[in-house]
This record gives sequence, structure tokens and C-alpha cells, in this order.
Amino acid sequence: MASKELKKRMPGSARRARIVEAALEVFAGRGYHATAMEEIAIAAGVTRSVLYDHFPSKRVLLITVLQEQNALLVEHVGTRITGSGSPGRRLRATLNAYFSFAEANSAARRLLFDHTDEDDPEIKAVRWGIRETRTRSVAVMLGRDLRRLGLDPETEAAQAVVELLISGTDGLAQWWARHPSVSRDELVDAAMLVVWNGLSRLPGTDTR
Repeated sequence: MASKELKKRMPGSARRARIVEAALEVFAGRGYHATAMEEIAIAAGVTRSVLYDHFPSKRVLLITVLQEQNALLVEHVGTRITGSGSPGRRLRATLNAYFSFAEANSAARRLLFDHTDEDDPEIKAVRWGIRETRTRSVAVMLGRDLRRLGLDPETEAAQAVVELLISGTDGLAQWWARHPSVSRDELVDAAMLVVWNGLSRLPGTDTR
């Protein structure tokens, strides 16, 4: 009865958002194969029929969650990459933004970067597409800085640099999850020691 009343009261867009939010937590906590649609329905407070009204399969639901969370991540970090200030200041702001996202959205970070063992060809293809698109998007946003380094953002060399930055930064976020006593400021300082030294040919090295 409660689920029927909820279905009547709540607009479809709100139900969908609730389902996606619940699916994110369940997928991140249990993994794709161990998750049942019924679990997600229960977590979202909807019936299975309502869940299937919005998402016809578990695969479609996971792919939707991956795409939406990746878009949120790129938007969150992208505003810092393209912000004002010297390259060093923008790099510090970008690192801080990624770690703040990982801190506030740990389930999204785990699902995007850690849970990659679905062993499903379609999901694998989507994951690789998301990863390639994310790398290209960040390369475009870093365009002016990459050009100062003598790299064309459209080249594979530039995208390899960006992939290294993304993978390394997330690796540090994973380490941070195991060492929560370290503050975010300390983490950013440590990352800057390595990353900024690697990009020190850029003009304007003031990182304050």
C-alpha cells in the first residue's frame, strides 16, 4: 500500500532519481553481479514493477548510473580546470575538487573506478567509452596548459598525459580511503609535489 501511495504522490522524475541514487549505493557496495533488482527496488522504496517501468534491465540501470555519475564528476572538476588564475593555482583547485568529489561521493568514485569486473561485453564497451570520453574532455579543458607544454590536446601523447593524471589522482584517492586521518589539504600538498614538478615548465609557478 505504501509503495502504491508513493507511486501516486511522487512525480516520475523524482522516482527515477530515487532509483538511480539507490542503485548507485547498492552497486557500489555489492558489485554488479551480486546485486539483484529487488534489492534496488527495496532501497529506493518502490515496487519492482515501478523499477522496471523506468529501467528494463539491471544492465541498463548500471549503464545509466555510470554515465550520470561520470558527467557529474567531469562537471565538478571541469569548472576548476577552466577557472581563472595561474596554471599552478588551477591545478591545485582541480586536485582539491577531485578529492572533494571522492570524499562526498565515495560510492560514485568506487563504481566509476574500482568496480570494473562486470564481465559483460556491453558494460565493458560503455566503461571504455566513458573513460575515453572523460580523457578527451579533460584534455580539451587543459588545452591551453597542454599547448604551453608543446602538446596538441588532440594528440594521443596529450591524452596519455591526461590519463596518467586521472589514474594517478584516483590512485591517491583510493589510498586516502584507507588513510582517512590524512587531511584533504595534506593530500593536495602531496599530489602537488609530484604533479606540479612534472608540469613545472608551465609559466606561473605560484601555487598559493
